Amino acid sequence: MLNIAFIAHDRKKEDIVNFVIAYEHVFKGKKLYSTGTTGMRIMEATDLKIHRFLSGPLGGDQQIGSLIAQNEMDLVLFFRDPLMAQPHEPDITALLRLCDVHGIPVATNLATAEILVRALDRGDFGWRELVEQNKPGLS
Repeated sequence: MLNIAFIAHDRKKEDIVNFVIAYEHVFKGKKLYSTGTTGMRIMEATDLKIHRFLSGPLGGDQQIGSLIAQNEMDLVLFFRDPLMAQPHEPDITALLRLCDVHGIPVATNLATAEILVRALDRGDFGWRELVEQNKPGLS
């Protein structure tokens, strides 16, 4: 089962909610995670169940980053607001860096999210299942 994280800055929350509504059929049957308010808003607008972490500024980005570092996240949809300074910018940078280090697809805007979710819908994420099957055990 694929693990997907939803994160959105305040001025992008409506965008991610509408995006998830549009692709709800793709997200059904996946294990979903989110930072606090974003997850709550998505659950209010859909029938999806989402494991909610703390709000981003309170550590939610880092909690999702922990799953990425353990190779337990397959896709991150992070709708960022590039025009607004974020007080927890170092956490955001660390999260994106972890995605790069561990080869986790991440979308930071609607256009890239659409491409990745359409690929997910086509079954193009089979390679992530191979990664999961071959994940070394922790010693």
